[in-house]
Amino acid sequence: MSVREYERGRPASNLLPATAIVFPGLVDTHVHVNEPGRTEWEGFQTASAAAVAGGVTTIVDMPLNSIPPTTTVPGLEAKRAAARAAKVNVEFWGGVVPGNAGELDALADAGVRGFKCFLSASGVDEFQHVDDADLRIALPILARRGLPLLVHAESPPALREPAPGADRRRYQTWLATRPPQAEVDAIALLIELCREFRAHIHVVHLAAVEALPLLREARAEGLPITVETCPHYLAFAAEAIADGATMFKCAPPIRDAANREGLWRGLEDGTIDLIATDHSPCPPSMKGDGDFLAAWGGIASLGLELPVIFTLATARAIGLERLGNWLCRAPAQLAGLTDRGVIAPGMRADLVVWRPDAEFDVQPARLLHRHKRTPYEGLRLQGRVLETYIGGDLVYREHAG
Repeated sequence: MSVREYERGRPASNLLPATAIVFPGLVDTHVHVNEPGRTEWEGFQTASAAAVAGGVTTIVDMPLNSIPPTTTVPGLEAKRAAARAAKVNVEFWGGVVPGNAGELDALADAGVRGFKCFLSASGVDEFQHVDDADLRIALPILARRGLPLLVHAESPPALREPAPGADRRRYQTWLATRPPQAEVDAIALLIELCREFRAHIHVVHLAAVEALPLLREARAEGLPITVETCPHYLAFAAEAIADGATMFKCAPPIRDAANREGLWRGLEDGTIDLIATDHSPCPPSMKGDGDFLAAWGGIASLGLELPVIFTLATARAIGLERLGNWLCRAPAQLAGLTDRGVIAPGMRADLVVWRPDAEFDVQPARLLHRHKRTPYEGLRLQGRVLETYIGGDLVYREHAG
């Protein structure tokens, strides 16, 4: 069920109390802030304002799209200096790129929570993708350090060029270039490497349900492999994306409605561990003026994760405990943040107070990330954040109007 279908059906639910809920602060482990170097795409001040307005109290910043990338300790220190403007807890992933294996121990010593790599082109020249030879050098280091490797899992040989003369404004043109087999092949390789090196591998932004059986088998075998999906894969469907609507472009792509429902089943049966936004905004000019092949692939959603997932989960009679695991506890565990993600004695007082019975329309002018274009525009969602606390201090309070 999509958000639009939920709006039409609007099922009554006995899961919704009429009072506010105190919830653990959300931990978003997949955020592209892009500062320094591409602050005009997104910066720490605007990203963190959006985060706390959505009940997110910790973000883990991805190592690419900033200049320099977080592939060396100086790159990490540049990120940390920029993040002093943030209103939210900020942690960092390091990057694995060809030739930087000698930097990984130093980055681990400097406090990165793990590492990220791409198996296919990242979209920016300063963060090159790796192959299995590169991973065979990096994984023993990460296994020794006990840190996860987060992987953009699309196999280049399975990617496709657009058909000659294909209409570049049609979403199906973009979708055909990123078939599910690209994800399946990449994940099969990662499972082999996980089996060989026993390093924790985490598959980011899973979009293809065809990979779920492989992941179930790997988990049953006891391999240390985890996986996330994103709100846009759970909310939208390819057949409903209009010509020229490039705000929906991302990689891997949003697939069809049957695939979306399969991802929900993967969450419910525990194959998919967590949900993260993959917030990856860009200036509006980079969205290609309706050209899906030219547009930047990234979706802006920081601060909308809680109401989007709550709205959709309510329609499926999924309770709040599951949401707390997917949005708070499991992401904190992935990043090794043992002091947050649940409300319990001795944990950080990172909290969000929200009203599950309060509805609102997504209005771009009210969004706080730097660029306001988002595929969620105009949707009616349930679950409004009233207050956000970090370390017991109030950092956000909703203003009327």
